[in-house]
Amino acid sequence: MSELLAKPGVQLDLDGSHLTIDEAVSLARHGGRCTLSPEAARRIEATRALKQDLIAREIPIYGVTTGFGDSAHRQISPAKAAQLQRNMLRFLGAGTGQTASPEVTRATMLMRANCLAKGNSGVRLELIERLLELLNHDVLPLIPERGSCGASGDLVPLSYVGRTLTGETEVLYEGEVREASDVLASLDLEPLELEAKEGLALTNGTSFMSAFAVLAVADARELAFVSDLCTSMASQALLGNKGHFNAFIFEAKPHPGQIESARLIRSLLEGTTLAKDSEELFLEGDLHGAGFRQLERSVQDKYSIRCAPHVTGMLRDTLEWVERWVSIEINSSDDNPLFDPGAGRVQSGGNFYGSHVGQGMDSLKVALANLCDLLDRQLELIVDEKFNIGLTPNLIPYIADNDPEAGLHHGFKGMQLSCSALTAEALKLCNPATIHSRSTEAHNQDKVSMGTIAARDARSIVEIAQHVAAIHMIAICQALDLRGVEQASPAARAVHALVRTRVPFMDGDRRMDADVAAVVELIRDGALSRAALGG
Repeated sequence: MSELLAKPGVQLDLDGSHLTIDEAVSLARHGGRCTLSPEAARRIEATRALKQDLIAREIPIYGVTTGFGDSAHRQISPAKAAQLQRNMLRFLGAGTGQTASPEVTRATMLMRANCLAKGNSGVRLELIERLLELLNHDVLPLIPERGSCGASGDLVPLSYVGRTLTGETEVLYEGEVREASDVLASLDLEPLELEAKEGLALTNGTSFMSAFAVLAVADARELAFVSDLCTSMASQALLGNKGHFNAFIFEAKPHPGQIESARLIRSLLEGTTLAKDSEELFLEGDLHGAGFRQLERSVQDKYSIRCAPHVTGMLRDTLEWVERWVSIEINSSDDNPLFDPGAGRVQSGGNFYGSHVGQGMDSLKVALANLCDLLDRQLELIVDEKFNIGLTPNLIPYIADNDPEAGLHHGFKGMQLSCSALTAEALKLCNPATIHSRSTEAHNQDKVSMGTIAARDARSIVEIAQHVAAIHMIAICQALDLRGVEQASPAARAVHALVRTRVPFMDGDRRMDADVAAVVELIRDGALSRAALGG
């Protein structure tokens, strides 16, 4: 048994309607076990019976007793229907690019099973149960990431899932790449012989793009918190004005995400003596007869601090509707055609089209790229001696001018260069994918969603944002050490203490790539937010 499955995981009873994003992410990352609900099984069997009846009556049914796409006008006999499905899985084996990660593959298999559990696809109960059995044993097809236009679903990527059931592809099992047929034999399973519609039902859906989407949504939620945490700590390191986050300001412009970000930043600032409210900064307002005076601290911080809730709040509000769209998508019948036992008919449509996932991911990309830019600008304020309110240049340790080490160290200069490059890449990737429709498949798929490319881009920007946030967090902790971390808020001190278990104070130039990787892991597993909230 794999190391993943040796750990307790989520237990899911799939019915096609109630799978949550958090459940999907938990299973994708920590394993678990899935079964079909009895009600789903009844629906599946009723729909399959209708399919069999329609086939026996020799009614032409798209992709069942006709060819696919531009071959939809070519009807075949019922005797050829099964071979048509096998051939479909074979000719779609044309993916390229890197292999999808195990967590993406688990999520893909889970959502393909859940969409089929909706009970409108006309497949056998055995097909879905076999898919779940392989998922429960962590038998993962090697799915190339490239090859889907996201219109007739994720045809090319999902064909690798289908061929796992038939034993005609390679899989990852117990840490080794093996032939699916060999793994099936080791589990005492026979390769599945597909029947009419089943190859199409396995491939004609949005499960691959949705797998990237659920993971991106979960990680973006955490990044919203980490961004607000960074802002609260940067405000302290820069001796900022915490009055910028007072409730009055945000109640006057009540975007819910913006209100939440400001509330969180205020709570994370509680107890600090570094950042002060306006009334604390300027206790005396009398010029004492003078016509001018130079204030020791500005009445307003730079936009990247003062307007941070407006940026991160926009991400939070984007997530609110993106999560709703993705939740609907993963609990839908997303293939074609669909069978309606109540009406006794089969109906063709376009539920495989990935428009909502694509638009949602394109929008999430822009919000996340803006977050990267925000944190990159905050980092500039912290490392630049022109703006960091008395901290050292590039956050080098305090070194006397007559010290032999004076002039030799450049501290966080390399870290800022890396952060700037990461941010530029995030901004480049946020170009919307969904506007780049391509007419393909003999002009049958003449308008396509490109949802899978959008979702993969969102994944990439999430990973970039995690690294930008990690670099920023390490810099803030260095700045608080230089400023006097004992003056920081309890939340900031807790986060600083956690980071210091992985990353030591930078007392002289050293490589810091391993430090970044260590803090990225703290972000990914939610450790930073738990520390900030006292969890």
